[in-house]
Amino acid sequence: MRKNKGWILLLTMLLITSLLAACSSGGGSSQAGEEISTDPADIKGEITVLTQRTDIVDTVFKDYAAEFNKEYPDVKVNFQALADYEGQVKIRMSTKDYGDVLMIPTSVPIADIPDFFEPLGTYDELKDKYTGIEERMVAGQVYGIPTVITFSGIIYNKQVFKDAGIAEVPKTPEQFQAALQLVKDNTDAVPLYTNYASGWALTQWEADLPTVAGSVDYVNIDQPNTDENFVAGKPHYELYKVLYDAAKNGLIEKDPTTTDWESSKADLANGKIATMALGSWAITQIQGLTDTPDNIGFLPFPTNASDVVVPLAADYNIGMNVNSENKPAAKAWIDWFLAKSNYAVEQGGGMSADKNAELPPILDQYKDVKFSTLTPAKEGQEGLVDKIDNEGEIGLWQPDFKKRIIEAGIGNRSESYDDIMKDLNDKWVKARAELAK
Repeated sequence: MRKNKGWILLLTMLLITSLLAACSSGGGSSQAGEEISTDPADIKGEITVLTQRTDIVDTVFKDYAAEFNKEYPDVKVNFQALADYEGQVKIRMSTKDYGDVLMIPTSVPIADIPDFFEPLGTYDELKDKYTGIEERMVAGQVYGIPTVITFSGIIYNKQVFKDAGIAEVPKTPEQFQAALQLVKDNTDAVPLYTNYASGWALTQWEADLPTVAGSVDYVNIDQPNTDENFVAGKPHYELYKVLYDAAKNGLIEKDPTTTDWESSKADLANGKIATMALGSWAITQIQGLTDTPDNIGFLPFPTNASDVVVPLAADYNIGMNVNSENKPAAKAWIDWFLAKSNYAVEQGGGMSADKNAELPPILDQYKDVKFSTLTPAKEGQEGLVDKIDNEGEIGLWQPDFKKRIIEAGIGNRSESYDDIMKDLNDKWVKARAELAK
């Protein structure tokens, strides 16, 4: 009889524990991976959204919440903007208190994501709806969806082009150089601003490699399997030849060592600079510095490839705290934010991850251009490009050899462009051989 009482006591304690757990969630939570209701009538309560956008958290985001509440009147949305987003969120993730919805920190290893974030759906369920969801996917489950899909190329001032007498947007490297020369000859604007002194801005050029190659396969499929990465006629050679030729022909700023990033944005906005090679994330920043934002345009990086390909990359991915006590409301906010806020275009300087969304107005003229994410590496070659790059100390995403190219172009170095390319290719070949051992 005593044994039976023990079992009854144990079962009673377990029942009480489960009831307390349910009560503590406010009745709005679900276990990780469980189906979450999307019916507005079922969704109520309070959620906290963490954001890195300290600049618009008290303005634009409050407007978002007001619009969201028109569909979900019983949900209160709180925002917390963090200045050191990555650092602060990383500390908070050592607890369960890191908001209900947040941008997934890039420092979180992919394999660890399920420990911190709720699945938003399977890849098969979401692949036809969203772009870029592969980046935060584990075992077929998607844990993050890009808030913005950015694209890379040339940002330019349309009025400067008009004043220079440029009748058509340049498409090839030859046409681009000719356009820069017209800017130099007919205006006071700097034709191509390199932002040499900042260093990081020069790394933006590497993002245009797929456009020069005319293929989304080149970066991760072809590049790691060739010993001719910087040989004449190959994408890397042709990409940086644009930079070298502009420098050699006096089509960049007079003294590259004194460039300034912040002032360059205003100068491009107001017609003192004609072009800069940047990602689309900079577009809204530049447009915000002028009374004539429509003068700021985008053009694909100049290429001789038969197919014009503009690479797409994901900005921060939005995700849901696996410990959230109000997952239905958190999921509702994510779905609404991605589909209806227009954050990607108006605040992120890119396009929506939603495949059904229209291209932003700045891309209206490029209906025939292929905007696409890159083909992932072959199985067994994941990260191989980075390994070769690191082994050879080449610096694909570092500013060093870009600075060499500029310095050689303006005559501050004795080496030629071909000398630099040969040096880089020799390093590439040697590194590939070392890694193959």
